[in-house]
Amino acid sequence: MRVVSGSAKGRPLKAVPGTGTRPTTDKVKEALFSMIGPYFEGGTALDLFAGSGGLGIEALSRGMDKAVFVDLEPKSIEVIRANLKATKLEDQAAVYRNDAVRALKALAKRNTAFELVFLDPPYRMKNGHELMLTMHELELLAPDATIVLEYESKHEYAEQFGPFEQTRKAVYGETAVSIYEYVPNASEDDENSSIEEEAPHD
Repeated sequence: MRVVSGSAKGRPLKAVPGTGTRPTTDKVKEALFSMIGPYFEGGTALDLFAGSGGLGIEALSRGMDKAVFVDLEPKSIEVIRANLKATKLEDQAAVYRNDAVRALKALAKRNTAFELVFLDPPYRMKNGHELMLTMHELELLAPDATIVLEYESKHEYAEQFGPFEQTRKAVYGETAVSIYEYVPNASEDDENSSIEEEAPHD
């Protein structure tokens, strides 16, 4: 793994030891950022299931001002810190070891708002939409924020639920990436119905 583009282009990134994490490949990373950027003019990013921190680091390299990295595994936290140091981006980052929902609640108390969010939960978890709705409820998202949801391609998420609208989707083998825009002023459906809408559809 390496940083694909920007100020830290070409810097190698460590992977988390073992098989518990699934790093986003350079190919998928490059395609993903071409959909959402590819470069940014400031703002704050959240890498919620950060793993090695590759997505958040790529966002910093491409122009985000700050990034918050969250992971529950001690090995991941160690690797994220090492990768931030190697890319000389540690001054723009905050790293927290915490469960995703607890981390969101803690961030809400700091009045933080994110312009860009990376959600790459373990494939066994199918709760990406629930985490996004939690971010909405906690007022953690800036208007027009971009949410990048990475998940197993066999799974389906609704194209629209609550204040979130899918703008792009791409499939790379067993990995799918959906890009959502946060539109808080859009007419919102009952959040209970969003669970029904996530069922697979053609």
